[in-house]
Amino acid sequence: MEVFLPIAEVQINVILILFVSFVIGFLSGMFGVGGGFLMTPLLIFMGIPPIYAVANEANNILASSSSGALTHWFKKTLDVKIGWLIVIGGLLGTFIGILTFSYFKGIGKIDIVIALAYMYVLAIIGSFMLRDGLVEINMFKKKIAVKKKLHTHYWIHGLPFRMRFKTSKVYESALVPLLLGVIVGFISAIMGVGGAFLMVPAMIYLIGMPTKLVPGTSLFVTIFITGFVTISHAFTYHTIDLLLVLILITGSIIGVHSGQKIGQRLDGSQLKALLALLMLSVGILMAYETFFKNGEVSLKVPTDKIAEISDYGITIYNLSNQYPIVYGVSSIFIALSAGIFVSYVRRQISKRINAPKAPPPPKAI
Repeated sequence: MEVFLPIAEVQINVILILFVSFVIGFLSGMFGVGGGFLMTPLLIFMGIPPIYAVANEANNILASSSSGALTHWFKKTLDVKIGWLIVIGGLLGTFIGILTFSYFKGIGKIDIVIALAYMYVLAIIGSFMLRDGLVEINMFKKKIAVKKKLHTHYWIHGLPFRMRFKTSKVYESALVPLLLGVIVGFISAIMGVGGAFLMVPAMIYLIGMPTKLVPGTSLFVTIFITGFVTISHAFTYHTIDLLLVLILITGSIIGVHSGQKIGQRLDGSQLKALLALLMLSVGILMAYETFFKNGEVSLKVPTDKIAEISDYGITIYNLSNQYPIVYGVSSIFIALSAGIFVSYVRRQISKRINAPKAPPPPKAI
C-alpha cells in the first residue's frame, strides 16, 4: 500500500512503516528505552530525508513515552523530583541543540552531522554497555558474586546544591541531573531521539537511582524533551508530516506495550548486551549508508506503483503552510492523546484480569 507524504514529499509503503514501527516499539518496551536511535536511521534507510526523519520520530516518541510514563505513574515506579531537574536541563540543552541544528542546516551540512552523531554516539555508548553486559553474564555463569556498594560516589556528586531525593534514596548535587538533562536535550534535538539510551545508563551509574525507577523516570523526562523538539521543528522548519506521524504512532504504541510484558521476564545483563549490539549495528549501518552507498534506498518494498497526493494530504499540506501554530499544536495533541488513551485502556484491562474473583455461592443444605 503506497502513499505519498505531503510534507516530506516522498512515497512510502504503509505496511512496511507499520511493521518496522511495531518492531521498534516492541524492542523499546522490552529494553525500557526509547526507540528513536533505531527508528530514525530506519526511516532514513527507507528514503525519508534526515531532517524529516528526526522531526517526525521525535513526535512519535512523544506518543509512546507518554503512554509508558503514565503506566509507570500508576505503578509509582518513577522519581518525579529527579525527573523535573533533568527536564529543566533538557529544555536548555534542546534550545542549544536547535540552534546548532539551524546552523548546520543553513550551511547544507545537516545530513552528514546527523549521520556522524549516530555513528559516534551509538558506537561509544554501545561499546561500554556491551562490555559491562558481557562481564556480568560471564560472572553469572562462573557464579562469581561481587558485593557492590549501594551507591558509588564520584567527584560530581560533591558539587554545590546538594539535595536529598527520597524516592531514589540518594543525596547528591542537583547539578548532576541538570547537566545530564542538558546533554540529553542537545542530543535529542540533533538526532531526533528521546535520549533514553543515554539517560538509562546515566541514571543507574551516575545518579545512582534504583533500577526499577529508571525506565519510568526516563519516559517522564522524554515527554517534555521530545515535546519541545517537536514544537521547535514544526514551527521553525515545517517538517512534521501528520500522515507519517499517525502511521508511526499506530505501530509503535502497540509494540511498546507488547514489549514491556516480555522485557519483565528477561535478565538485566542479557538485555544490556542485546541493546548494546543493537546500538553498534545501527551505528555501523549508518556509516555504511552515509559513506559507501550510491544513494539508493536500502529498505523498501519493490513496486512500480506511483502514489499521488490524496485529498487528506493536500489538507495537511495547506494546514502546515497556512496555520503552522495550529498544525504544530495538533501534532503534539494527537501524540499525547494516543499515548494516554492506550495507557488507560491497558490499565483497565489489567484491572479486570487481576480483579479478585467473587467466592462461589454457598451450597443449599
